[in-house]
Amino acid sequence: MGKPVLDVSALTADEKFELIDDLWRSLSPDDFSLTPEIRAELDRRLERLDQEGPAGATWEDVFAEMTSGEP
Repeated sequence: MGKPVLDVSALTADEKFELIDDLWRSLSPDDFSLTPEIRAELDRRLERLDQEGPAGATWEDVFAEMTSGEP
């Protein structure tokens, strides 16, 4: 039996986002295989986050920059 075909071109943008969300939520931690190197990098980043706190721009700032029309 072949895989069912999903014509995503027929979906609205909202339906596509909903499908992406459904697919993402259907995954479990067991679906991800991490190499020791990736695990070490994730641990390093979590440790840095614990020590320094979050860094970066707020969503509002990013959105304003994206919609300002300036490069």
